[in-house]
Amino acid sequence: MPDGTHPHGGGWNRVLIEVDDLGAAFERLTAAGVTFRSDIITGMGGRQVVADDPAGNPVELFEPAER
Repeated sequence: MPDGTHPHGGGWNRVLIEVDDLGAAFERLTAAGVTFRSDIITGMGGRQVVADDPAGNPVELFEPAER
């Protein structure tokens, strides 16, 4: 990960949640105190960001690119 985190047991597999507006979701969750592993990343398939749930498991929020 960009922050130097390396894979480890019990919390490296991630859940993916598709969202319509990643920017708005990121702002709401940040305001609520959610910790993100990086800033929003944009690629060919869309935009994504990974947060940690309360148990430290990664949860990816994904906004697909427009077709």
